[in-house]
Amino acid sequence: MPREVHARYVDPLAHVWLAAARRIGLRIVRTADAYAASDGAGTLAIGSDDTLDADDSLAQMIFHELCHSLVEGRPSFERPDWGMDNTGPDHDFREHACLRVQWVLTGRYGLRHVFAPTTDFRTAFWDQLSGDVLADRTERSVILAIAGLRRVDQLPWGPAISDALAASAQIAHASAPFAEPGTLWQHVEPVPARHPTGVFGGTNPESTCGTCAWRFERGSRSRCRQVAGTIDPTWPGCERFEAALDCQTCGACCREAYHSVEVKRRDPVIKKQPSYVVDRTTYLEVLRDGNRCAALGGGVDDGTGHATRYGCVIYDDRPATCRDFTLGSDNCLTARRRVGLSS
Repeated sequence: MPREVHARYVDPLAHVWLAAARRIGLRIVRTADAYAASDGAGTLAIGSDDTLDADDSLAQMIFHELCHSLVEGRPSFERPDWGMDNTGPDHDFREHACLRVQWVLTGRYGLRHVFAPTTDFRTAFWDQLSGDVLADRTERSVILAIAGLRRVDQLPWGPAISDALAASAQIAHASAPFAEPGTLWQHVEPVPARHPTGVFGGTNPESTCGTCAWRFERGSRSRCRQVAGTIDPTWPGCERFEAALDCQTCGACCREAYHSVEVKRRDPVIKKQPSYVVDRTTYLEVLRDGNRCAALGGGVDDGTGHATRYGCVIYDDRPATCRDFTLGSDNCLTARRRVGLSS
């Protein structure tokens, strides 16, 4: 007489990530007809086990697709394949942004090998990553990745993704001592220590709070604009560390970070650069060209995925509002965050 089965076995990691997907609002289906595809209507299709590589897992596949959604933003849930066509010129740098997000998030929990991608980008891109993969703020994929990472704690992703990563780390670290040779469990890494401020630790061993662009002095104490607290300059840098700020690789305050720059009635720019001043009857403001100041040049793709350097064509005559804007200030950090240049 056949034995009656009352409960089926589910891979613990799969269980964790299926639940994470449901919390985020996605239904997971398995199919032999697709490797991974979202339909833009709440269903994410993942290849059946027999179609995946030996170092793939359902958990890793779901996580990778969620990283794509982080990069592309909330509207991507209503677009097939997160709005990516997989063939156009933008595909590679968007995939690179996804993998940078994946690298940072898995690094926080010692899971880079367990959740490494196994697509063609594994050898060509992922295996080349090291250190601070967000350091080059002129690289388009870095900017997209930073924006994606800022969404991790926002709905619908938060706290589902962070909870799933923490649970996966518990499973992975409990399994690692019993790992068979040749399995991914052999490659579970220690969970990096948190920074003394409580944020995630940095990946640049040479960075310190004392050399970070967001450190400033108040009285006899060093403080950090990122965490709004007192710091010790000798502490190692955190995940948000930035070595230096360069207005010409930023331009944030002159583009979509702020939508209006008011001009004072006595400001010399009115007479010296009248074509850049707009009279709104009750106030004057600098002319805008779309989402940026009309006087801002640069910031276009140079053909390598990097932006050309920014520059103000009326810099010597710029309004007092612009002159008063301070590099490294709270407003500077806010502007950079709004355009995806700072964490």
